[in-house]
Amino acid sequence: MSIDEIYDKQAQAYEDMVSRQPDLSELIRRVRPYEGLDVLDLGAGSGRLSMLLAADAGSLICTDISQPMLDILDDKCSEAIDSRNWTTMVADHRNLPVASSSVDLIVSGWSISYLANSSHEEWRENLELVMTELHRVLRPGGTILILETMGTGTETPNPPEFLTGYYAQLEHQYGFSHQWIRTDYVFDTVEEALLHTGFFFGEELTDKIIANQWSTVPECAGVWWKHV
Repeated sequence: MSIDEIYDKQAQAYEDMVSRQPDLSELIRRVRPYEGLDVLDLGAGSGRLSMLLAADAGSLICTDISQPMLDILDDKCSEAIDSRNWTTMVADHRNLPVASSSVDLIVSGWSISYLANSSHEEWRENLELVMTELHRVLRPGGTILILETMGTGTETPNPPEFLTGYYAQLEHQYGFSHQWIRTDYVFDTVEEALLHTGFFFGEELTDKIIANQWSTVPECAGVWWKHV
């Protein structure tokens, strides 16, 4: 099953997996305190970052290519937050239905990489289009914060080779600062870890989980940020 099919047909399974990752609100605040700001969550998925932002942001726009993922996000926010300050919209990162100079902070978690990995012959052009859109919708003085994988099933950064060109472009062409963090998946048992990760990551990870008897599956993530 392709990633697109997983996002459309197994959105809840994806949510059950990523909900086991740590709360990243303090990381975001260290880069840019977001209370009262107009925020765009690009590639919001099932809301792993939106849920952290919605309660305190002035407004929140959540875009994703998958409507089923956004439906989960909407349900989660509706249950947890009294005042509705978020909107959801299906959108391609390269052509956002968002007004120019309308947001103060853009966050994007594990999303731009689907357009900017080297399996796409036009990945550099895709990345340039995405960056052009992000700078268009951002107000002067705004901030862009991007999170991407640096390896699942590894305790230190080991990014997939098909993403290293994209990561180098973020730093060297687009001027982002960079650090890495751990974003481990915490389960109660090894069996839960297998159940909730295998459908997405496949046998390479499940073999590691069995061999190491992991109930906590290690993962590294890269953090890139830029103040415009």
